[in-house]
Amino acid sequence: MSETLESQMKTFVSRVSGLIRRGHQVRDTLARDSSDPSAIVAARAWQEECGVAIHQLSGGSKAHWLARAFSDAFLLRSANGSAVEEAAPQAIIQRLLDVLAQAVTVLSREDSDAVVIARENVAPRRFEFVHNSELRQVLERAYVEGRLALEQGEYDLAMRTYCGILETIVTDGLEHRGLSELATTGAPAGEIPDWSFDARLAAAEKAGLIRGGCARLPAAARAYREHDDNASSSAISERDAKSTGQVLNVIMRDLDPGR
Repeated sequence: MSETLESQMKTFVSRVSGLIRRGHQVRDTLARDSSDPSAIVAARAWQEECGVAIHQLSGGSKAHWLARAFSDAFLLRSANGSAVEEAAPQAIIQRLLDVLAQAVTVLSREDSDAVVIARENVAPRRFEFVHNSELRQVLERAYVEGRLALEQGEYDLAMRTYCGILETIVTDGLEHRGLSELATTGAPAGEIPDWSFDARLAAAEKAGLIRGGCARLPAAARAYREHDDNASSSAISERDAKSTGQVLNVIMRDLDPGR
């Protein structure tokens, strides 16, 4: 195995192991209260991140055994093995945990041919809604880096990365809408790059580009531009970083309803 491939494998083992740890937390939270809205949102976000990891590990192929196992985790099967309906949330989480454990087992072997790491051009089409095509790959890499930072406990870096992505995609949407049309909805004067982060979010909401998801954005995230790059990661809590990531996913769905 080449050093590059070995490094990739170790990175994925760390990433998938982090997903497993979070999965146990999500499952246990739902077990205490299956109707808790925040737990349901966290479960959906976790499942989406699992899907991204499985997509990359399976090389983007739906026929790969990992991709098939991921899809099967969501289905409740009858006695003869046929799919009849979607399984219960906690059952889905446990099945996904089993799939992730299988992935770690295979990745930890020297012969890891059973897992295919997708090349850069097979990345999930998460940012296709961004009008500036030159930004799409940059945003995808940043999204992965933000997720890895969160899993590794680098909450300051994760939050600032998520905020940077959020500001970029909102700015892209505003620029595509155009200043003249934005002015009719009460947007600030001047050029969009001169607006504050908060002003851009507010303008996007007034223009109908996004809904009210940014109301959950932590105060630390709104001030991320002023945050000291040298501040310790302990200055930002895990909750702040996760909330910022959840808001980002909500805004991405607003900007791309077809996701």
